[in-house]
Amino acid sequence: MQQNEIDKVKNYLLSLQDSICSAIENQDGACVFEEDCWERQEGGGGRTRVLTGGDVFEQAGVNFSHVFGDHLPHSATAKRPELAERKFQAMGVSLVIHPDNPFIPTSHANVRFFIAEKPGEPAIWWFGGGFDLTPYYPFEEDVIHWHKVARDACLPFGDDVYSRYKKWCDEYFYLKHRGETRGVGGLFFDDLNAGGFDQCFAFMKSVGDHYLDAYLPIVEKRKNLPFGEREKTFQLYRRGRYVEFNLVYDRGTLFGLQSGGRTESILMSLPPVVNWRYNWQPEPGSAEEKLYKEFLKPRDWLG
Repeated sequence: MQQNEIDKVKNYLLSLQDSICSAIENQDGACVFEEDCWERQEGGGGRTRVLTGGDVFEQAGVNFSHVFGDHLPHSATAKRPELAERKFQAMGVSLVIHPDNPFIPTSHANVRFFIAEKPGEPAIWWFGGGFDLTPYYPFEEDVIHWHKVARDACLPFGDDVYSRYKKWCDEYFYLKHRGETRGVGGLFFDDLNAGGFDQCFAFMKSVGDHYLDAYLPIVEKRKNLPFGEREKTFQLYRRGRYVEFNLVYDRGTLFGLQSGGRTESILMSLPPVVNWRYNWQPEPGSAEEKLYKEFLKPRDWLG
């Protein structure tokens, strides 16, 4: 792999972080991101940006990292033993947006690039990423919009790409111990190298570039809806599912911690305030029950 290709990816990721942070600040109107640049002892570093206590967003984190190492952690080699004993580079942008208004969904996006190298052998590289939506209250039009934009991001790359990566997202963001999806899905892809570097890089860029188109219209539509204690309490309860998934299942969290990443930057994805309630059940016929019955299971939103 040529250095200029690696530089292209890094420059794109840095510009993506800039554009997303600017758009989130404009949408919030009250707060700006604080930036924290850091270095990793084993090699590399990153640029963490966090916005807290805004008028629209309770907490938003948008991170860039580019780290190096002599050995990939177990979370990366468990299913790919051919990667063992290879030096690696990993770079990406990862973000989680936790809104204040319970009628705005939480959103997550990630785009990343990995290279694993060994002297005398060809480099192994791949792209990964996606974006997914976690609503607290069921607005079907919002979810349809989200998935339409996800489909638009995929269409230039094949008619079946959206359906494959939508299915992968539903399967990945699934809490097995709860028997429910984390939210309403979107896109998830990993180990992408088919078609060559240029094609794969173009797809990763398309996913990254479509995130704001998918999310901001929903924020704009819902941010001024009035809410009360009931809705806020339910939002804080449902945020607990986000914590459960990130700490139990999320491969990105495991990779970051196992590779000696910066803990504060890795765990900025967790919501600032969460409630747990023992054996809570939604009231029959309520909006909360509709979320459980109709939204927290795989569904063809564009059918």
